[in-house]
Amino acid sequence: MTPSSNDRAAQIAATRTLARTRWRVAAVLTLLMVGIYFGFILLVAYRPALLGGLISDGLSLGIVLGALVIVSAWVLTLVYVQWANRVYDPALAALRAMPGSDAAARTPQESVR
Repeated sequence: MTPSSNDRAAQIAATRTLARTRWRVAAVLTLLMVGIYFGFILLVAYRPALLGGLISDGLSLGIVLGALVIVSAWVLTLVYVQWANRVYDPALAALRAMPGSDAAARTPQESVR
């Protein structure tokens, strides 16, 4: 193998590793959200009396848990964005800066396609 093909092989391996890592992070966060959502739906289906219980005057446990489902979606999105900004984006930029990178030779218009 020539040095450039070694660089290319290393870049491909690093790209695959980064893609697997991104997929795992997305899968874990998605499974968390699905678990939270379906946990709430199962409570609605099988324990409606529990959700109808009042926490304070005019505020039921179901309303609070429903709001927490929505807030958890925001929090999990924030977790993903923070991870992407801190880990994924710098790693992707480093891959694009590697010698022999196809992305380094592309114009911004070609990268969009």
